Amino acid sequence: MRKADLVNAISEKTGVAKVDVLVTLESFFTEVKGSLANGENVYVRGFGSFHIKRRAKKVGRHIKKNVAIEIPEHYIPAFKPAKIFTDQVKDNVKELPKD
Repeated sequence: MRKADLVNAISEKTGVAKVDVLVTLESFFTEVKGSLANGENVYVRGFGSFHIKRRAKKVGRHIKKNVAIEIPEHYIPAFKPAKIFTDQVKDNVKELPKD
């Protein structure tokens, strides 16, 4: 499902105009990105939490030059689904569709 499909589905189920749903969805994404950029986690009860993960520095390899390089410590966004969300997926998904 893409963002456009999500907007269409929400619009059909709620009766809210697609433009309003899109603006709301974009605002949600902007707030989550802004909060994570400021070091704040975002918790959505029953859905999950968006948080920041620390990646320790490590030694990698530049494949073309065959040289070791140091990758510095960095932070990445992550999502952890809520238990109720995970259980719902486990109970309802029998087999993944073929790509």
